[in-house]
Amino acid sequence: MLQNIFQFLITGLTVGSTYALIALGFTLIFNVSHVVNFAQGEFVMLGAMAAIFFSGLKMPLFLAIILAIILTTFIGILFEKFAIERAKGASLTSLIIITIGASIFFRGLALVLWGKNTLSFQHFSGENPIRFLGATILPQHLWIISLTAIVVTVLAYFFSKTLFGKAILACSYNNKASKLIGINVNLMLVVSYGISAGIGALAGALIAPISYMSYDAGTMLGLKGFCAAILGGMGNSFGSVLGGLILGVVESMTSGIFSSAYKDAVSFIILLLLLFVRPQGLFGKGVSERV
Repeated sequence: MLQNIFQFLITGLTVGSTYALIALGFTLIFNVSHVVNFAQGEFVMLGAMAAIFFSGLKMPLFLAIILAIILTTFIGILFEKFAIERAKGASLTSLIIITIGASIFFRGLALVLWGKNTLSFQHFSGENPIRFLGATILPQHLWIISLTAIVVTVLAYFFSKTLFGKAILACSYNNKASKLIGINVNLMLVVSYGISAGIGALAGALIAPISYMSYDAGTMLGLKGFCAAILGGMGNSFGSVLGGLILGVVESMTSGIFSSAYKDAVSFIILLLLLFVRPQGLFGKGVSERV
């Protein structure tokens, strides 16, 4: 039984790491623009599909992944420049609807480019399993967990130690004040969307070897990432990462102990319960208002 629990834990941390990366993308955009970007899941899908496409051109694996991340980052920047920026002054509801429309557009674009076929991506370093404490661990699991930890660490350093990162952080606190002290808020938005898209693309490339990818795979992944961001506290980067890991482990435990039929339902049940009991998320701060 303990062996099974450890196996479920490893699987949960693997899937949860992917959710954490997607949630980070949601959090980054939300902090800077206060918009929930529902196209984030499609960035994950585009990153995976592009990596598979470039790999099919006989490119080295890591070159294919890097090109996929660059391409998706560029798409994220174009999305901000030609959709979000042009809707400047629109209500938050309108901006959210724009992100939903972009999600549908990217899904349709992927359908045209790659069809309805389900595609697979090669493992980064082989498929020979590693036996540890009775559990079977694929090398890809270690890639996903370790690269997620690296991304989180690099982002923490970027936002706390670099001038550019601090400028983005300042915009997340107060856009108007940031403009007054000379920060180019529009540029920070562009960079944020680019980083968010790049993180999503990396998440897609990481999970593609263990989860078949198709043009519509980003929808569910995006919703899971959104649930993780809400679980951790929307706008809280640290909470988003923990929310993703918690969600992945709970899903894996539910699937292993009970039935995989409940795996997807668990995320949304947790989300609904949390919204009723603690709307600000597990690690979010409550908002008080003086009347």
